[in-house]
Amino acid sequence: MALELRQQLKLSQQLVMTPQLQQAIKLLQLSRMELVDMVQQELEENPVLEEGAETPEEKELEEAAAEAKKSEEAAEEIKEVAGDSEGMADIDWQTYLEGYSLGGSTADFYEEDDDRPSYENLLTKKGTLTDHLMWQLNLSRMNDDIRQIAAEIIGNLDDDGYLQASLDEIAETSGVSLEKAVEALDMVQDFDPPGVASRNLQECLLCQIEHLGMAGSLVESILREHIAELENRKYSVIAKALGVSLDDVFGAAKIISGLDPRPGSVYSQEDVHYITPDIFVYKINEEYVVVLNDEGLPNLRINSFYRNALSGGENIDAKAGEYIQDKMRGAVWLIKSIHQRQRTIYKVTKSIVKFQREFFDKGVAYLKPLVLRDVAEDIEMHESTISRVTTNKYVQTPQGLFELKYFFNSGINTTEGDSIASESVKSKIKEIISTENQRKPYSDQKIVDILRQQGIDIARRTVTKYREMLGLGSSTERKRLF
Repeated sequence: MALELRQQLKLSQQLVMTPQLQQAIKLLQLSRMELVDMVQQELEENPVLEEGAETPEEKELEEAAAEAKKSEEAAEEIKEVAGDSEGMADIDWQTYLEGYSLGGSTADFYEEDDDRPSYENLLTKKGTLTDHLMWQLNLSRMNDDIRQIAAEIIGNLDDDGYLQASLDEIAETSGVSLEKAVEALDMVQDFDPPGVASRNLQECLLCQIEHLGMAGSLVESILREHIAELENRKYSVIAKALGVSLDDVFGAAKIISGLDPRPGSVYSQEDVHYITPDIFVYKINEEYVVVLNDEGLPNLRINSFYRNALSGGENIDAKAGEYIQDKMRGAVWLIKSIHQRQRTIYKVTKSIVKFQREFFDKGVAYLKPLVLRDVAEDIEMHESTISRVTTNKYVQTPQGLFELKYFFNSGINTTEGDSIASESVKSKIKEIISTENQRKPYSDQKIVDILRQQGIDIARRTVTKYREMLGLGSSTERKRLF
């Protein structure tokens, strides 16, 4: 068979993911904080971009004028000060620090000294568990070897206050005997908070019982010998094994439930991160109005100097012009992508409000089943775009703050042939459990029967799945006898 070369034309369509298109897609799925960080990074890297509030030149002129004004006012108020102690008695040194301010907005905000908070209240650093224990260690009387081992133990505690290294490892690291490591551990366990430096939950609770002066009591016996039965709420087994009444076991269990299983969590350094909504939904005259939240987002614009340079106002060489042109295209595309992102979020939220009108009027119980395709067809966009837009975006509504993905739910059939959103079913399950008798909590099958009485046809395994998603235990785990 002979081989030959031929040329032929072929017409085809394909999607080319340009860097600009990739950037636009990436912007859609960024959260608000991530978008602000990305914009700040672009402002640092792209000289063509700038914030629209004021130019750097205007800011420098304002700062220079302010400094000049301060200098003139200071020169007028300067007076000669005598070298003696005249006037020192008039100063209230006790409140000197409280009236002292580092300047800035805090000093300007309070018109009178009495309105200012104390200087200590302006401090923002929170003490850690390590700082608290090292402070107690420095106040304790012990020899240097034990002090070194105790410091090693404190350095191996987790955020909950539990010791994460074995005593053998600590003794080997410190180069001391195991007996000295045990002695140092006993001393650290006497520190505040009670139960710190424990190796497990049982030891932590026993240390707290000893600190309360209940050594040798029924509580200690239960913790030492029957902690497994206590976890499974087998109170009758504990009472029979220890030869005590069931009421005595209930009383001891109630005391144990009041102990702190995480003594170090009081000094946790975890900061609370508040969610800033990307969009607001207000109800005005029986109509819902959607408003974008642009607060905190930089108002970007093209620097006028570089714009004039490209338009022929400045003499620049070809290489510099090519560089500026490239940065200009990137800046323009970024600004357009951010505007497109905001418009898409607005359209999606408007569509959600239209589909979930009853939810906004009456609450979670009236949330309807909704899928991405419904919104995509309504605003004529692709489902993948809707998925990206609703990820990590939050909306403030009259019913509370919700992620946009919250409004997309699968449907559960009702006995009347309709469907109800899965989030509404979860809300009903949570409500049923919150009103149950804690001595006789409902089983999952009983919850199924109650929901069917309300017209919701649901399987027991679905109830179990939703209950676990809500973080609610089984009927055995929810049972309370006291």
